[in-house]
Amino acid sequence: MTVLKTSMRNFFAHKGRMALSAVAVILSVAFVCGTLVFSDTMSTTFDKLFAATSADVTVTPKSAEDAGDTPRSGKPESMPASVVQQAKRAKGVQAAEGAVSSQSVTVVNAKNKNMGPTNGGPTIAGNWTHNDLRSMDITSGHAPRGPTEMMIDADTADKHDLKLGDELRTIAATGDLTAKISGIATFKVTNPGAAIVYFDTETSQRQLLGATGRFTHVNLTAAAGVSDTQLKKNVAAVFDGKTSAYDIKTQKETADDNRESVGSFLDVMKYAMLGFAGIAFLVGIFLIINTFSMLVAQRTREIGLMRAIGSSRKQVNRSVLVEALLLGVFGSVLGVGAGIGLAVGLMKLMSGMGMELSTGDLTVNWTTPVVGLVLGIVVTVLAAYLPARRAGKVSPMAALRDAGTPADGRASALRAVIGLVLTGAGGYALWAASQADKAKDGSLFLGGGVVLTLIGFVVIGPVLASGVVRVISAVLLRMFGPVGRMAERNALRNPRRTGATGAALMIGLALVACLSVVGSSMVASATDELDKSVGADFIVQPTQPGISITEKAAQALGTADHIAHITRYKQINADMTTPSGKTVDGVGLSAADPSYATDLRRETTAGKLSAAYGKDAMSVGDDFAKKHGLKVGDELKIAFEHGRTAKLKLAAITNDDTTVDRGSMYLNITTMEKYVPADRVPQNDIMFASATKGQEEAAYASLKKSLDAYPQYKVMDQTDFKQTLKDQVGQLLNMVYGLLGLAIIVAILGVVNTLALSVVERTREIGLMRAIGLSRRQLRRMIRMESVVIALFGALLGLGLGMGWGATAQKLLALEGLKVLEIPWPTIIAVFIGSAFVGLFAALVPAFRAGRMNVLNAIATE
Repeated sequence: MTVLKTSMRNFFAHKGRMALSAVAVILSVAFVCGTLVFSDTMSTTFDKLFAATSADVTVTPKSAEDAGDTPRSGKPESMPASVVQQAKRAKGVQAAEGAVSSQSVTVVNAKNKNMGPTNGGPTIAGNWTHNDLRSMDITSGHAPRGPTEMMIDADTADKHDLKLGDELRTIAATGDLTAKISGIATFKVTNPGAAIVYFDTETSQRQLLGATGRFTHVNLTAAAGVSDTQLKKNVAAVFDGKTSAYDIKTQKETADDNRESVGSFLDVMKYAMLGFAGIAFLVGIFLIINTFSMLVAQRTREIGLMRAIGSSRKQVNRSVLVEALLLGVFGSVLGVGAGIGLAVGLMKLMSGMGMELSTGDLTVNWTTPVVGLVLGIVVTVLAAYLPARRAGKVSPMAALRDAGTPADGRASALRAVIGLVLTGAGGYALWAASQADKAKDGSLFLGGGVVLTLIGFVVIGPVLASGVVRVISAVLLRMFGPVGRMAERNALRNPRRTGATGAALMIGLALVACLSVVGSSMVASATDELDKSVGADFIVQPTQPGISITEKAAQALGTADHIAHITRYKQINADMTTPSGKTVDGVGLSAADPSYATDLRRETTAGKLSAAYGKDAMSVGDDFAKKHGLKVGDELKIAFEHGRTAKLKLAAITNDDTTVDRGSMYLNITTMEKYVPADRVPQNDIMFASATKGQEEAAYASLKKSLDAYPQYKVMDQTDFKQTLKDQVGQLLNMVYGLLGLAIIVAILGVVNTLALSVVERTREIGLMRAIGLSRRQLRRMIRMESVVIALFGALLGLGLGMGWGATAQKLLALEGLKVLEIPWPTIIAVFIGSAFVGLFAALVPAFRAGRMNVLNAIATE
């Protein structure tokens, strides 16, 4: 009880000094809890949507599962309308209704602006059915009654200011359809961001499937008292032996399948954000260690007196740990609340980006606060363990000495040895990774090297501080005379404290530097590969995922002027049987026009690539050829998906030492069309074009004009394509930097806390310096300089470490074809200079407080 009282008295007596540590705990816990609440809310939203939109029992073609939501032909897998009547005969069926649905569509307004989501969500077109009434209400107008009418969802209407009577054009694989909005339907549950358009049944069949009398699925409603599971069995029974052609699923099974399709995306996002939260926790540990170390140092005389009047080592130790426990509880409780607020903020942000998430679906599972509290408290107590042990070792004789910094100001020789060993082991692991023959093997060494070098630098940080700070000070501080020298000595006074403070900043900046090197190297490698490989002047590709280039759009491209040739490029799956009799299932074939051999220059290890575009011929990559023992002249049996089996001659083996089309197997489009029915031929994934010599600018403008009616496609020259690649990598890196910003914010708090506590520790010293003539301005400058040196020390270690990690990672990427190492020096230099400003910012409050000290009171401080 005495220990608890003492701990609580000390905690509240030094609450101001612990405030920033508490903020670090709050931020870290908030990020964890916010991530969990946000991901749970998204899961709840999708669960409600899938449960509301799924029929009691659904029948779909078996082939639809392999084709996915966006089949390459642009037309969904379908089944004859007779299946509806057949399923209706099953016992326990109250109603059976055929439905049509497709995601291979684009909807544009009169100005050819895409009405689809901008967040990557799908545009879904289909027929309006009674099953849709489960999830939607018609709140304006009426359902479509013919080919000139369509209905849209209310979210899309609000987002694009659409109203009844507005005309929209739907672009599908079978052609374009223009119709007026006859109705607007509102979701009863939250729509996370899809755009929905409805037509009448016959128009949907003709427009989306290319034929009437077919459906993509059948919705069955169970009669009263009949369970979904029983209805599924009854439906399967009426199909006799034909159930192998169809998937029959209950509402729960359909919802589970839909949930699984988005679950992987949600999991990736969730664990990525938790990873960054873990980094913030790691940085926070240094802040907490520093805080308690300095508090113990400042209370050396107090602890000595406690020991002199009978307190045991264990009691002193427990007293410090109880203070940490109080800090952990306080910070974690506030962090849980802040996490819920953060989740709501993320939901608002996602809504602004097009993914609608309702706060009515906000989900706080009981595990979330438990995880936040346990994590925050455990991390805080563990971080305070070493300072607590140090406090327990204070002897009663310390009561007779002046309070101050601990006697072991210099880093111990043992620490230096351990740090050098860990750093050396990590360096060797990184070297081993750079020498690996396979990226998979090297990645294990890379991971080990990153962990070991990081721990090694943390351990050896106090040793490095003595040398690195002197170098930085010689360059930056000596010009400021005595004030600069005092700032340098203050930073060197306690190398352990400087090392721990710099290490907190080092972690975040090391990751920034590593990712910058990897991102820049990826862009530089891809750009270099494009320069070497791509011969086409122009590239045409969709701007949104999940759609292909329709035949009408391809024909429109053909009307462009000043074009030497246009190359079609399609992909199709097939089963391949090698001469040895081994069958390889689901290989991807790239069917293209012969001009693709000049549009993309590929080296061959055997044969000529042009021969692969000959009659009944093809090529494979050398990795595949080695694995299956293939050589030029071999006959391969190719069973095309939805087509016949062909015997094709292996005419060329391409070199897989590339990043563009690595491992691709080429054949002529005419060869594929010979064995695949016309209605099963895939649409173009991408197209290429080359201009008539000297007419590049005119051809570029003509190609763009030819696609004015199709905003879902983009015409790019090689410069545009490289910029698009750079922008995509840049967007990803900016998102990662934003998440790493949390760790850097916590590190900045660490610098602020260290300076604030060091000012308190040096109160008498500051008073004496002011008494002998140091001005307030000089005092503030001294503290700011000290902060800048500490920040630059952490930045120098972090950037150097990160560049080493990034360079090693690039060596592994080189095994996958990304061979160019590029150090983004402008970014590295900007981050280093920015770290100096971080140091200045962190010192503002401590320097201001130091400057306001009363000289006489400061001198009289014990």
